Amino acid sequence: MALQITADCINCDMCVAECPNNAIAPGPGQYVIDAGKCTECVGRYDAPRCVPVCAVSCIIPLS
Repeated sequence: MALQITADCINCDMCVAECPNNAIAPGPGQYVIDAGKCTECVGRYDAPRCVPVCAVSCIIPLS
């Protein structure tokens, strides 16, 4: 289970500080989530921390 950031990302940096696993990093054109590190915050929080702070709602489940 992991999340991904879509091309709608505006690089606002809000999600980076919220990730307890350091799974979010700058990528070519937008931030990216390392699926190997992303746990959707399971075991630490009740829900992913990055999703509610996203200014454009571009963090979605990895398909």
